[in-house]
Amino acid sequence: MPLAIRDCYTYSVPDGLSIPAPGTRVVVPLMKKEVRGVVLRPHTDPIAPELTEKIRPISAVVDNAPLVTPEQLHLWQWMSSYYMCTPGEVMAAALPGGLDKRLIAPPKRRRVTLAPYDGPIEPEHPLTPAQQKSADEIGNFFTNGRSIVLLHGVTSSGKTEVYIHLIREQLRRGKNILYLVPEIALTTQLTTRLQRIFGDQLLVYHSRFSDAEREQIYHAAAKSEPHVVLGARSAVFLPLQHLGLVIVDEEHDPSYKQEEPAPRYHARAAAIMIAREQGANVLLGTATPSVESYHLAQRGTYGLVELHERYAGLQLPDIQLIDLKRQYTRKEMYDHFSDPLVERIREVLAANKQVILFQNRRGYAPQLQCTSCGRIPRCVQCDVPMTVHRQAGEMRCHYCGYHTPMPTRCPDCGGEMRIVGFGTERLEEEIQTLFPEARVLRMDLDTTRNRNAYQDIINRFARHECDILVGTQMVTKGLHFDDVQLVAVLQADSILNQPDFRAYERAYQMLEQVAGRAGRKGQQGEVFIQTFDPDNPILDFVRRHDYKALYAQQISERQHFDYPPFHRLIRLQIRDHNSGRAHRVAGELQDYLHRIFGSRISGVIIPAVERIQAYTVRELTLRIEQQANQSEAKRRLREAIDHIFSISSNKNTKLIIDIDPL
Repeated sequence: MPLAIRDCYTYSVPDGLSIPAPGTRVVVPLMKKEVRGVVLRPHTDPIAPELTEKIRPISAVVDNAPLVTPEQLHLWQWMSSYYMCTPGEVMAAALPGGLDKRLIAPPKRRRVTLAPYDGPIEPEHPLTPAQQKSADEIGNFFTNGRSIVLLHGVTSSGKTEVYIHLIREQLRRGKNILYLVPEIALTTQLTTRLQRIFGDQLLVYHSRFSDAEREQIYHAAAKSEPHVVLGARSAVFLPLQHLGLVIVDEEHDPSYKQEEPAPRYHARAAAIMIAREQGANVLLGTATPSVESYHLAQRGTYGLVELHERYAGLQLPDIQLIDLKRQYTRKEMYDHFSDPLVERIREVLAANKQVILFQNRRGYAPQLQCTSCGRIPRCVQCDVPMTVHRQAGEMRCHYCGYHTPMPTRCPDCGGEMRIVGFGTERLEEEIQTLFPEARVLRMDLDTTRNRNAYQDIINRFARHECDILVGTQMVTKGLHFDDVQLVAVLQADSILNQPDFRAYERAYQMLEQVAGRAGRKGQQGEVFIQTFDPDNPILDFVRRHDYKALYAQQISERQHFDYPPFHRLIRLQIRDHNSGRAHRVAGELQDYLHRIFGSRISGVIIPAVERIQAYTVRELTLRIEQQANQSEAKRRLREAIDHIFSISSNKNTKLIIDIDPL
């Protein structure tokens, strides 16, 4: 049932109803309610007579045929076990439309018919010699039993063309293809391109669709004719059978990890599991591989294919580092733009080319501060400053959504409030002041809340209806624009200086990916990176496009400090409205786990954001050696958790288990 219940329940089948097959939905009584559940299997074990009398009958059978395939049921059980969540939480995430997250749906339901693709079908483009070599190498790995291959191709090398070539081959064999992308923005741009080649064989699935549309696509994916399913991470739950190939594009991207709610799964891991169950091959593609995937490729667990040439012989963009300390000292700054950057933007616009400005923080500014007493307005529920959204005239918390009008004076001393820092909204205003004739668009969470907003912004920029695109990490996600000559990173330090062992890896990936948006057609592109720390080695790796140097540095540190890929991590987050109780329960759990796991369990950690949504947060991190028995470790962890949280004084404390946290 779609509830956070660890166990499954046994029901009887009343006279007049046939025994529903596994995967069929049924309506069952649960306490004083009726809910929908999915049949896992017929009960074959003997049941004691005194228990038989307590078994309640199912109320109704919803489906004429199973809605959930055996492969899906196996995925649900694997996901529940691996990520230490309940089968019901997986079910709630897996089935579309919310039909199985609430009581019985009303008998009338709106149905949606998917519009057929009536446009022209184009032939696939011939591969370049470098692309053909990569496709052949991938095929050889698959043929020789290496079912997972990492395609490490530089930005704009034409990885998508290689994918299309491999997809066509699988369709000819009557196989289905699952094509995962990390963001809806990528789905939007790819859809048009793939529809022109595969027509009605393409199905698109992501969370921006309505419940009715997602349900219809779910049923379409279950049909026997071969399809290409393009989707974000939730597409792993579709009832695809006869899979031939799973593609995980931009495999490094953290968007593949579900953070809230459970199941906190990684779509890449789920995709590999699905492919393994169906005997399909997996292709992981990226210009900036995750350290874990590249390590497995270096060990020979994955096949490794490298594509070093950009399409049509284009050079990788030239990257310049701008020293902000020097620029500010010399007073050579316009707001948050250095003189060299302003001059280059002017030249690029004069040449009728486009510019992307990247700042990985939305809103107008990260905070306000009183000029007299130094007070910084903070969220009443979370331990973070309120972000300024000037156009809306308010401050917002990006953790819980709490918002309040923007004060003109300090509520404590009446002093003036000054704006500290900058986000995309402020950059949009500043660049419009510097270049009043330029057409400017902004792409961040605030401007893409409406369903078609992604597509509208991307299409307008692609049609050159705007000159400058200001955006957060959304603009780094593998998008293709012909006329972008210049990309500017306004402050790289906010990306580099994060309290996380993955900070340098993520910074390299983000900077290299956003740099790859420049110069994708025609002349070589340019990238300006503004920083207070131009000597940071990661920036030198980016400047030289040297992933292997980054990997060598990171893998050495990971091994020394017992981080992935040499150890697996499990993060335990304790949340309680009572701060003292949160700390006490975390300490009790840490003490108990130390008896079992020794130094593998950390001490109690106070996170950077100590309070979220009025909950005080404490964390523990468990490190398990890669070669250890992971199932046994999780079994002993579960026993310890059950023991601590069975204590009556701890029952109001929440625990979040995050396997392989990012």
